Amino acid sequence: MTGDTLGKFRIDGRVAVVTGGAGFLGVQHAEAILDAGGVPVLLDLDGRGAARRARELSLRYGKEVPGIAADITKKESVAAACRKVLDTHGRVDILINNAARDPKVTGDPGEPPWSRFEGLPEAEWRSDLEVGLTGAFLCSQAFGQVMAEAGKGVILNIASDLGLIAPDQRIYRREGLPEELQPVKPAPYSVAKHGLIGLTRYLATYWAPRGIRVNALCPGGVYRDQPAEFVEKLTNLIPLGRMAEPGEYKPAVLFLVSDASSYMTGSLLVIDGGRTCW
Repeated sequence: MTGDTLGKFRIDGRVAVVTGGAGFLGVQHAEAILDAGGVPVLLDLDGRGAARRARELSLRYGKEVPGIAADITKKESVAAACRKVLDTHGRVDILINNAARDPKVTGDPGEPPWSRFEGLPEAEWRSDLEVGLTGAFLCSQAFGQVMAEAGKGVILNIASDLGLIAPDQRIYRREGLPEELQPVKPAPYSVAKHGLIGLTRYLATYWAPRGIRVNALCPGGVYRDQPAEFVEKLTNLIPLGRMAEPGEYKPAVLFLVSDASSYMTGSLLVIDGGRTCW
């Protein structure tokens, strides 16, 4: 009798809601779902972007992919999106909490960067936490309840290596600038990702009796034509000596949302080229 190891990775017919679905990583998560026979639903504040990405995926895969406009920081908007998914598909099997704000770290010479902690605008702090953490809470509440009533489901939170370690601000430094003018990675991104890991562990234990597994993926940086100086500084911190290639996290996402990880909950899958080992 042969085993069915590869079959454990199939998710045929399962409906997977992906927040931040119009974004760079959101589309890749959707591709992983489609590759294994699932049906991704792209949720994004940018409704037009979600619809456009959904059309592109539909054409490539020959399967209808919905794109839904939703503000995940608003409970009413999340509830409306949940109703749309249920009206269309009648089920929710997977939730990927992927949405996050990640402003580029830039420095305007002669002006203190907004990202420095001393002058960080409160609005930036609140926005990062509302999208990256409150949004995950509201979506887990709405879609998780549907899965709990069905007695099964998976929630995957997309955290970060910066949910485990602090940003190394040296990779953002610019020669010749005084300390108070040096650009830095802002605090709320890391705080939101650390909080997402806490939410993962809480929900894993809370919903285990209802058949829901909850895990987090902690990816490192993905190469997207960043400045060569930045890439060199970052790769010097990574034992494998490079950033992740686009699409390199898709197999991990599929593992975490499929039955291949059926005995895994409350765990973190760290894929960062070894960066957090140092």
